Amino acid sequence: MLLLIIIPRQERTTGNWITASRLQQGLVALGHHAGIIETDGAAEELRAAVTAAAPQLVLLLHAWRSGRPWLETQLSLPYAVLLTGTDVNLGLHDPQQAPGIMTVLERAAAIFSQNALTVAELQGTHPQLAARLHHLPPGIVLGTAPFPLRARLGAAPAEPVLLCPAGIRPVKGVVELIDACAPLRDEDFSLRLAFCGPLLDRTYAERFLDRIARTPWASWLGTIPPEAMPDAMRHADLIVSYAFSEGLPNALVEAVALGRPVVARAIPGNQAVVTDGVNGLLFADAAGFRAAVRRLLLDPELRAALSVPAPQRFSAHDEAGALAAICQTILTEPSQA
Repeated sequence: MLLLIIIPRQERTTGNWITASRLQQGLVALGHHAGIIETDGAAEELRAAVTAAAPQLVLLLHAWRSGRPWLETQLSLPYAVLLTGTDVNLGLHDPQQAPGIMTVLERAAAIFSQNALTVAELQGTHPQLAARLHHLPPGIVLGTAPFPLRARLGAAPAEPVLLCPAGIRPVKGVVELIDACAPLRDEDFSLRLAFCGPLLDRTYAERFLDRIARTPWASWLGTIPPEAMPDAMRHADLIVSYAFSEGLPNALVEAVALGRPVVARAIPGNQAVVTDGVNGLLFADAAGFRAAVRRLLLDPELRAALSVPAPQRFSAHDEAGALAAICQTILTEPSQA
């Protein structure tokens, strides 16, 4: 099988790129041919790139940012869609994007989500798509490169480090996270808050960097290479997410696989990975966030109980195998996909 993955043009440390690369590597390991091309929305450039690659099947990662230019190419190749959190939580509710996204989904041979809760919800709200909706179990590939997180921060051994891996854009709530942590500092928790991720929204990034400059206990580390992220997480006391919506966050998948305690908002994207009281704590608002952090910092036994590694839960081999099986069905029995 020759599959071409189309993704929006972004930095290679973003979740889309990490997912696309992992799927490509998994498919190649299974004996298939898989490539990745980026699109900036220009249909003619995308058409030329796809024609040159001559795939049997296309996988659109992002129903809007990859799907809209794909439709404009007017190519007749079969395609599948891997939904992102932005598609589901924002795009389908945006009057400008929703009609285009629905056209992409209605014409797709298969629709994937890596969040089982999202699949169930869409099957209920969009029954016309139900037969083509598939849960693609998420996988993970843990890198082995070193990243001396505490040394980079200049954190003392007794200072708890909270690490927030997230692209810097409004939906990730990173500015709001600084505000949520400030009362903890006032309570004499000498915590350090560290962010890592690319600057994806210029206006919001300016606000974020201004707050970092005025907050001595908060730091932005830039982008950490994906192969070094596991080591960075191992040196953090807590992995935190303040995002307002998610599809299925790669960072939390890595944290759970590594056995790092997580504090994350109680939203479907996170709840598919984090079970409250089992591998992390979930919160509803700023007060709930602070309560969860207090519990974990003050109770080492609870922190240890939520720190059990679960690498077997997220198999990149199984993920690629499930994707390949449905893609093969699309090519051999289109009506059964």
